[in-house]
Amino acid sequence: MRKVLAFSGAALLAAAAGWAVLALLDGGGTGTGTALSRKAPVPATAAIARQDLVDTKTVDGALTYSGERLLTGGVAGTVTWVAAEGAVIRRGHPLLKVDRKPLVLMYGKLPLYRRLEQGVSDGPDVEQLERNLKALGYGDYLTVDQRFTYATYLAVRQWQDDLGLRRTGQVDAAQVVFVPAPVRVTETKVEVGGHTGPGQGVLTVSGIRRLVHVDLDTDYQELARKGAKVGVKLPGGERITGKITSVGTVAKSAQSGQGQDSGETTVDVDITLSRTPHTKLDQAPVDVELESERRKGVLAAPVEALLALREGGFGVEVVEGSATRIVPVRVGAFGSGKVEISGPGIAEGTKVGVPAP
Repeated sequence: MRKVLAFSGAALLAAAAGWAVLALLDGGGTGTGTALSRKAPVPATAAIARQDLVDTKTVDGALTYSGERLLTGGVAGTVTWVAAEGAVIRRGHPLLKVDRKPLVLMYGKLPLYRRLEQGVSDGPDVEQLERNLKALGYGDYLTVDQRFTYATYLAVRQWQDDLGLRRTGQVDAAQVVFVPAPVRVTETKVEVGGHTGPGQGVLTVSGIRRLVHVDLDTDYQELARKGAKVGVKLPGGERITGKITSVGTVAKSAQSGQGQDSGETTVDVDITLSRTPHTKLDQAPVDVELESERRKGVLAAPVEALLALREGGFGVEVVEGSATRIVPVRVGAFGSGKVEISGPGIAEGTKVGVPAP
């Protein structure tokens, strides 16, 4: 599938005819063209260059954050404080408070699926807790392993005392939520003064790494290759490069503006950015340039150098000193304002006429 940037075939003809008359080739059909006498030189020239041509397809995307998930509470009571939307919560800091008691974030891949206390069987969840206590400055004599020892018990009591919790030496889901890394609050599910209970969703959070998400029409699915580089245009005109890090394998129905099924299907595509963008906006619309075709080492001229020939096809006006001649060319790939051309008399460094800048 070949795309000609923003040009259709008709637009190319119009562009070619806009600054030069239709060319008349000699009757011999040799393809060498006929020298033309001109009252004035061509407006400007450009040299044919050997280069890579990259054609792109621009699609809509949204600037967002990675890894959205819902966090649930582990205790019943009245919400007395909740983190604000957009806040970044790191290890040891509360996500919300129920009856003035904090639900604290700690780092780990395992959810807190059981109460941790002396006498509990060894396990990686114990090691996960001990690693966080150590990182937060508790348990000078604590050994980080899978055993809940008396030293672990003392470290938990010290941590609880500093947070204003009952010094039980036990840790459960009413006190701690484990997540792999710092989170950003994207939506609060509860309000101060509201009631919450065990298992109820309290916050929607995401990672703090910025990424671009695209609901890609399945017609263009072949353009999204994991690891491929893309260009992203951000709000305010900022441009940044990125790399496709995830391509969905399940198609889903696209929704229209009224929430109705549009009849189109899309796949999820996530793009990691090469640097942090300046904008802090979430869900900001962006343009993503996907590479649709790459041609390596071809002879290329500016698209504006093409002339529409009366008998069909295209040519270029070759400039040789003070003389010019029209040379028919075969047209190949398009990309970045350039077009691949080939034919007799076309070589690297050949100068061709183009419109004035």
